[in-house]
Formats: sequence, structure tokens, C-alpha cells
Amino acid sequence: MLAALGVTFVVASANLDETQRPGEPPQALAQRLAREKALAVARHFPGQPVLGADTIVVLDGLVLGKPSSEDEATAMLRSLRHDSHEVLSAVFALNPATGQEASALSLSLVWMRSYTDGEIAAYVASGDPMDKAGAYAIQNRGFAPVARIEGCFSGVMGFPLGHVAQVLSAVGLPPVGDVGKACRPFAGHCCQS
Repeated sequence: MLAALGVTFVVASANLDETQRPGEPPQALAQRLAREKALAVARHFPGQPVLGADTIVVLDGLVLGKPSSEDEATAMLRSLRHDSHEVLSAVFALNPATGQEASALSLSLVWMRSYTDGEIAAYVASGDPMDKAGAYAIQNRGFAPVARIEGCFSGVMGFPLGHVAQVLSAVGLPPVGDVGKACRPFAGHCCQS
């Protein structure tokens, strides 16, 4: 997705503890993790611009992170079924050459369809839910869990391209690609255009 914006990049993992702090609101959690990921990676790439991102799913005020087991993935998908929830995707960019930092937060409302227990079992067996907040991928065409969204499709995927372009520009690294054109292959349209 970032390549579609014409940005040259290297992917690096921050390997952070993503546990929510006591009393920490979901929005603050997503923003903190995006910032901490960027700062952790920046230590390995001194002087290089860095972008961090984090996405969380919130159901009735409860943060649903990445499932730790197939049973937890199944429970998450059952709790989300035929209900609405929020997806928060935070991005944080820093440019050591200029000292600039910028952040943005994408909030989307997502309604899940009434998938069956059999569909859940097959999806969980595929392994796809195990590294996804809320145990699902909106872009998974086989499971297709989402009935509709209000917000940013790429944000629900975990990387809100319009917000990414904004923070990169804010730190002096404007993308050379078109955000709308980058989003369309995933969502069929762009929420930023």
C-alpha cells in the first residue's frame, strides 16, 4: 500500500508490548503504540525518516487486540458477529533531518455480517485471524466479514493511506503517488477524495 504512494521504504518490526495501560482510552492506546513503534524502529535506522502505525478494534469500549489462540479468535469473531464496532488506526511519522513529527488517527465504524459458526471455524483454521486486531481482515474475500463501513477502508485494513500521506507531508516527505489511486484497488474508492 505504501509503495502505491511512490514511497521507498524498508519494513521493520518494533516488537513492543502492546498491552493497554490501566485507564488508557482506546484512542490514546493506538496513538501511543504508533509513536512507540516508530521510535523503537528509529533506533535501528539513525537519521532516517520513520513511520509507525497501529490499529485496534473496539467493541463496546473493550479493546480487541490480536488473538493469542484459535479459541480467542473464535470468541472475538462471535462477539463481533452482526454487530458494529470501531476501528482506530493511528500513524506517526518522524523526520530526524528536520526534527519534525506528525500523527493522525483514523476512526471507522464497521458493521459485521451474520456469518455462521462454520464460516468462523473455517476462517480461524486458515490462520488469517491470528495476526489481526479483532481477529479479522476486511480485505479477506473468502470470509468477507464486513457488511458495511463508515470511514476509511484502508484504515480498517490497518494503514489509512490518506492519513499516512498527511503525516508524511507534515514531516517534509510528501508522497509522489496519488492517494485516491492507491486506495481504489482495495476499496473501489478513496475516502480521502
